[in-house]
Amino acid sequence: MKYFLLFVLIMNAITFTAFGIDKLKAVKGKWRISESTLLLLSLCFGSGGQLAGMKVFHHKTHKWYFWLMGIISFILHFGILYILLTKSIM
Repeated sequence: MKYFLLFVLIMNAITFTAFGIDKLKAVKGKWRISESTLLLLSLCFGSGGQLAGMKVFHHKTHKWYFWLMGIISFILHFGILYILLTKSIM
């Protein structure tokens, strides 16, 4: 269980960092991280990092599908973590 929680923390950190890098590249007019990669990172237990990255870096905030994917993924991931944690306690 602790390895899974570590994985979730790492994925959120990676996703948050990816949003920051993509925003920096957007401002400088350089090659960007694809939207599909950013969304995939969110799906792979990085939804908290996505939502935080969107808010902190003001990045992809006008794209409704990023908000939708982030919120749905966050609820799903929270539910999975809750189930896993409550089962491991019992």
